[in-house]
Amino acid sequence: MVRRDRLRRMREWWVQVGLLAVPLLAAYLHIPPPQLSPALHSWKSSGKFFTYKGLRIFYQDSVGVVGSPEIVVLLHGFPTSSYDWYKIWEGLTLRFHRVIALDFLGFGFSDKPRPHHYSIFEQASIVEALLRHLGLQNRRINLLSHDYGDIVAQELLYRYKQNRSGRLTIKSLCLSNGGIFPETHRPLLLQKLLKDGGVLSPILTRLMNFFVFSRGLTPVFGPYTRPSESELWDMWAGIRNNDGNLVIDSLLQYINQRKKFRRRWVGALASVTIPRKRCRGPQCRFWMTTLATIHS
Repeated sequence: MVRRDRLRRMREWWVQVGLLAVPLLAAYLHIPPPQLSPALHSWKSSGKFFTYKGLRIFYQDSVGVVGSPEIVVLLHGFPTSSYDWYKIWEGLTLRFHRVIALDFLGFGFSDKPRPHHYSIFEQASIVEALLRHLGLQNRRINLLSHDYGDIVAQELLYRYKQNRSGRLTIKSLCLSNGGIFPETHRPLLLQKLLKDGGVLSPILTRLMNFFVFSRGLTPVFGPYTRPSESELWDMWAGIRNNDGNLVIDSLLQYINQRKKFRRRWVGALASVTIPRKRCRGPQCRFWMTTLATIHS
């Protein structure tokens, strides 16, 4: 009898916990994305959109040095956006005639369709489409890439090497802080769970919040270059825009793609003859501001 009463009380307690947890979880899942900071709002307002196969892609295009023929295209990393480049944007306009950056599909202010098969091949095609849209398809382009953008740059390099018509003509390439060799990459536990696409993926993407995001991203930076709280919020606002947190697991498939197509992408980097540079950490501060000097 005593045992039955104890079990009944436990069942009642769990029912009460469930009744309380359900509305709290529902409220949590419907927390609106953070407001854009003035700086991030200004970045969005100064940019433009073009359409790629019915999808809106955000980009920035600034005219810099008058009389210079140099064009630089910036390819951002995971899981952020073109806003990563805002601190060096003005400096680059002092060295290049055109400075161009985009938010890859699924990132920043670009569309984030779901379900969707995100791939490095598609992102490279979007870069090519953007340059056609701007009338620059026949110009020689300097590429400056970071992290995820490095892999997109490698695919663009492969296409350039194949000398296919309509592809980018690459003048120089600077790769920064990217996992070019897949065998040396050590994904975080959360990345492993998400990229494997198991039953936990949709749950984890919905439960992800600023605390989880910031604690996972901050250790990637060096001890003297870690972003401020406000910068982390800007990154998170870009991710949450258009429910981007719900496609992170799909975007992370690039890790599996990098392994599958290692020979294609590493081979392209090893065999081309254009000026190229790979930098990490403090080195990148120098190379990002002197890219105009590494051209043929």
